[in-house]
Amino acid sequence: MTVLVHLIVTLGMLYVIPAGLRLIDPARLGTMARIWPLLAAPGAVCLWLPRGATATVLAVLYAGATLALAARAPARLLRSLRTPTAAAGPFAPAEIAVLTALLSPSVAGTALVAERAGYRLFGFDLDILALTVPHFHFAGFTAALVAGLVCRAAPGSTTLSRWAAYSVPGGTLLVLLGYFVDDWAELVGAVVLTGGMWAVALLTWREIRPGARGRTTGALLATSSAVLVATMLLALWWALGEAADLVHPTLTWMAATHGLGNALGFALCSLLAWRRLAVDRMETTP
Repeated sequence: MTVLVHLIVTLGMLYVIPAGLRLIDPARLGTMARIWPLLAAPGAVCLWLPRGATATVLAVLYAGATLALAARAPARLLRSLRTPTAAAGPFAPAEIAVLTALLSPSVAGTALVAERAGYRLFGFDLDILALTVPHFHFAGFTAALVAGLVCRAAPGSTTLSRWAAYSVPGGTLLVLLGYFVDDWAELVGAVVLTGGMWAVALLTWREIRPGARGRTTGALLATSSAVLVATMLLALWWALGEAADLVHPTLTWMAATHGLGNALGFALCSLLAWRRLAVDRMETTP
């Protein structure tokens, strides 16, 4: 499981975050997106080192980069407070989703420092801290970002798109809080997050995919939608099994199915598709 998780996290660090930043705000976040692979390199390297001082120092460097990214969230919030609009006001659903995306990598970075140092932060097992890192790169950053993009691009399904943009960040937060409460609280978070992700999948399939100009873009959007149905069902199964002491997949099996599916089938396909959609919009804008 360790090697697979490290590969997933490396993808999140080196590609997913900078690609997502370009989709959030290429003007204000473009420079950070360009240099992010350099900032993330210490974090990627520390994954493959034994726990200890060297790995911890490298993890701290990466955590510093994630905190710098998180600092962009209050600046963005202040701008939206000064010039609020219906689409980009401080409490607009798409904006809440984007702010969640900016803040989430800092949770991953903090967990990474503790895990590489061998420190049981808040009493959590090191395995849980290790899995928190990919969770907040993909469920925290990518899922929230895509939910916000879908909300902005699918005005024909206002209620459902608003639900998606609110529930993905809300579900992610509830899952995090569940770590500190109990397995039943985590199950509630998983239910909310799954509902939001399934809404994203439905909207992507029904509203976004038909408007894609190329077959490749359409195939990427279709893949991301289909994968979410299966991977989030696995997440529900695991959370229910943990809470009710029922038979459920092991963490190794979840990493190989839920984790890998979300990383490649959802996150990577979604970002590639939305990048192509952004290019198409630029080409058609006079």
